[in-house]
Amino acid sequence: VQLQASGGGLVQAGSSLRLSCVVSGRTFGVYAVGWFRQAPGKEREFVAAINWSGLTTYYGDSVKGRFTIYRGNAKNTAYLQMDSLKPEDTAVYYCATGPVASQAAEIYGHWGQGTLVTVSS
Repeated sequence: VQLQASGGGLVQAGSSLRLSCVVSGRTFGVYAVGWFRQAPGKEREFVAAINWSGLTTYYGDSVKGRFTIYRGNAKNTAYLQMDSLKPEDTAVYYCATGPVASQAAEIYGHWGQGTLVTVSS
């Protein structure tokens, strides 16, 4: 299974970005997608997760109301729409797949390479 995360960049505070995560390879059935982030010198943080159907989503407290996770029609692509970005959202964002949507990183067995989001003040 391969995951390709993209869409990061440098934006000003208050702006929006949409990250994409394309999943390819032998996925062997349904899977959930999670987004995590890690800022320099900080621990990895849960951002959002979505189940296979797209009907169940979870968000980290720091992004609730500003970020939206959803899946494309083809199911193998998940998106993270990030609005009202803040400087504290600056981090490398990683997508991952697992059997169920969860805030626990250890649930996810496959991870992408990450995409850098930098929010200037």
